[in-house]
Amino acid sequence: MLGISTICCSDVSLGTALYKISRVKGIDFVEIVSENYHMLDRYNYHSHMETLEENGLKSVIHAPFSDINIASLNERIRRASLDILFEAFEIARLMGALLVVIHPGHLSPAGMRFPKAYEKIHRRSLKEIDRYSRKLGIRVALENMPAFPTLDGRTCERIRELIDGTELYVTFDVGHLNTVTQNFDEFIELLGDRIIHVHLHDNNGKNDSHLSLGKGNVPWNDVFKLLPRKASWSLELGSLDAVRESLRFIKTHI
Repeated sequence: MLGISTICCSDVSLGTALYKISRVKGIDFVEIVSENYHMLDRYNYHSHMETLEENGLKSVIHAPFSDINIASLNERIRRASLDILFEAFEIARLMGALLVVIHPGHLSPAGMRFPKAYEKIHRRSLKEIDRYSRKLGIRVALENMPAFPTLDGRTCERIRELIDGTELYVTFDVGHLNTVTQNFDEFIELLGDRIIHVHLHDNNGKNDSHLSLGKGNVPWNDVFKLLPRKASWSLELGSLDAVRESLRFIKTHI
């Protein structure tokens, strides 16, 4: 399955974004990044779900990630972060979404000072997320992060550690890994069937710039051969022009 992330229309309302994306041919779903103008809630989700259904499109929900931290040593912040994610899970269930994408926690100054406490709290949050997602009957996939000092979950080994002891899945972000290790085969070999969703975008190996496919140095001929065909693939790009360009790129390389 191939889809488009709403970040390509992040400067307009979600309703407008869904309308514009639904005009693009050859896609199966829209990944709604529930942030800013595209924030989903219990009051607005139904109209957006109708728009998708009218156009024969399924949904993936990317849960909010800005200003939240499931690994915060401040329990009030951790609890509020989980509550925000759980609301996204509930909306995903109501929308019949294919899955929900979440980010790992990240290191705050307190987390850096007390790494053992950070690790314990992070794992506790992920286990709570696992329990709640199974209760709702939805699939949640933890995304690997790009190269940045305070971000966690950047390597395949670390993602495996974080999901260990849970039934959480993995979102493999190709562009993010390109800024870290570029070991695409190792990531897929290590995490295997846990990878149920893929983010596609390009960069120069240093900055997480979300370029059109082929505009950076990701070795797409090799990567396309490795990517799991059973996973959903989502184009995570900055504009609809970049999306269309990347759709053409995929057609000529697969």
